[in-house]
Parts: sequence; C-alpha cells; structure tokens
Amino acid sequence: MDQMQTEKVNEINQSFLAYKRSKLKAPPTGMFAESHVMCLNAIGMAVMTHEGISSDVVLIDVHENKLKGEMLDLQHGSLFLRNAKIDAGTEYSRTVNSRICIIAAGARQREGESRLNLVQRNTDIFKSIIPQLVKYSPQTILIVVSNPVDLLTYVAWKISGLPKNRVIGSGTNLDSSRFRFLLSQKLGIAPSSCHGYIIGEHGDSSVAVWSGVNVAGVRLRELNPDAGTETDDENWKEIHKQVVDSAYEVIKLKGYTSWAIGLSVGSIVRSLLRNSSDLHAVSVNVKGIHGIEEDVFLSLPAILGTNGLTKIVRQKLEEQEMEKLRQSARVIDEVQQGLII
Repeated sequence: MDQMQTEKVNEINQSFLAYKRSKLKAPPTGMFAESHVMCLNAIGMAVMTHEGISSDVVLIDVHENKLKGEMLDLQHGSLFLRNAKIDAGTEYSRTVNSRICIIAAGARQREGESRLNLVQRNTDIFKSIIPQLVKYSPQTILIVVSNPVDLLTYVAWKISGLPKNRVIGSGTNLDSSRFRFLLSQKLGIAPSSCHGYIIGEHGDSSVAVWSGVNVAGVRLRELNPDAGTETDDENWKEIHKQVVDSAYEVIKLKGYTSWAIGLSVGSIVRSLLRNSSDLHAVSVNVKGIHGIEEDVFLSLPAILGTNGLTKIVRQKLEEQEMEKLRQSARVIDEVQQGLII
C-alpha cells in the first residue's frame, strides 16, 4: 500500500467490527458460512451483541492500539454479552464467509470542503475496504452506514459488483424512528403506536410522508387536512425539521451519535439474519419506482430477509410527496455524476 492509500485508510474514523455466529440451525441449501462482519462503533456493537445477534465477535481496524483496547473492553464484559467470544486483528482474512458486512468507515468533513470532495474521499477509502470484504465473503450482504449514506451505498454497489438486493444503506430507518418518537411526544402515546415514514435522502431533502401518518388506522390528515403543510396552524411540519436536525443537535451536545444508530442498524441486521420479513426504511436502488429515472439509492419501506432486499413497498403517495422524492433523486444524482469510482 503506497503512502497516499495509507493516509486515506488512516482517515477512517470508525472501527471495523466483525461478528461470527457459531451456533445456528443448518442454513438453507446454497447458503454460506454463518459468520458476520460488522463495522460499527463500540456502543453500537455492544448493543447488537447484547441482543444476541452474534456469539463470536472479531474486530478489524487499522489502528492496532485502539483495536486492542476495544477488544479488551468488550472481553471484560463478555459475561453480560451471553458469553460472546471476542477477538481482534488487522487482517481481512478473519472475516471469511461473512453473511453481513456493515461499513461505517469514512473521512470527516474538512472546514470549507464541498460535499462532492468529501464523497470522493470516502469513495477512495471504500476502494481499499470493499474489495477485501467481498474477496473473503463473496456471498455477503453489505450494509452501509457511512454518510452521506445514499451516495456511498451506490458507491459500495458499484465497487463490490454485488447484486442490488445485497447492497443496502441504513438510510432513513433511524429518521423514521425519530419521526415516530416525536409524533408520539406530541400525541401523548407510545412511539410503537404511531405509524409514519421518512423516505428519500437521509439528509436535508428527505420526505415526510404525512399522507400516511396514522394511529390505529386513523390518519392524521383525516383530523387535520393541513398537517405537515405550510398552512397548518398546529405546526406539525416542525416535527420533520426536528428529524432533519436531530443528528446535528446530538453531535453539538455530545460530539457524535451512537446509541440510536446502533439500535437502528441492529434491528436491520436482526431482520436479515432471522429472515423475519420486517419492513425498514432503508436505502435501496429506486430507479423506475415512483417515476424516478435516475440510477440512485434512496430510502423506501423495504422487506428484508435472508437474501437481503426482498421487496420494495410502493406507498400510495400524494403527488406533492412524489415530486419531493423525485427532487431528492435529482439532488443525489447530480453529486453522483461527479464521482470517480
């Protein structure tokens, strides 16, 4: 690896974590070894391990000292992680036959740096990571968590050569959770009883599907036809603004986000491994859906199973919502066209 490549890899600001699950029922015919590769921060990994998703954990990172510290810290708590086996190393060969690879590596944005330049730097980092993961686990499912997640999910798809159903971005799964939580706060009921989705870009051009927000089948728009619009005197649209600004607020207060994204990605992984056919708002290839012509990845409700993406649910959107989604696709595609992959 030359000096430039080394510098790019060293910009990675999150750990590579690899999980292996050793005690599972026999996989279906044609399935590969029951091991998993996760790339998350330590908190997210601990949450996922505690949920019993994995019983054999391997950490992969270029920073050996930090890596050893993470390993020891986790090993000391293995009693509380259902006796998970925890190991660490710098070799990608440890991740052989992984069922899932979660990529949360990326460069931090520099002051005054354009979005395109940041994405290009992260693209270059992905070029050194993804071929190694796919080399040792050609049947894996890639989950991209790094931001900007929709653009980098496209990049991961292009670099990996994997089919579309096996490249997924964490997308607006967390945004939708934030949306439901904030709705629940205003309505005074549990988040699990409030139903609604944030779709499109994981970012400023995301789309709140106000036409579908409901509680027990009762649509919010039936009670307030203006909910989420500029003419709404109850100011429901402020909730979407809070969703978009949530990460910035958390980062301002504590320096980074960790718990919610760890829980969010954990729920995605659980659905994939357990073949539960649960719905998640994740970043998938949306060309040809809702009139989108661009070859981009954006979040839509999707059914996930053992083989990755099973089906995209085509919501009944209002024309205004569809136009916002198409605009989101155009925004992503404009940046995407300038990338060198």
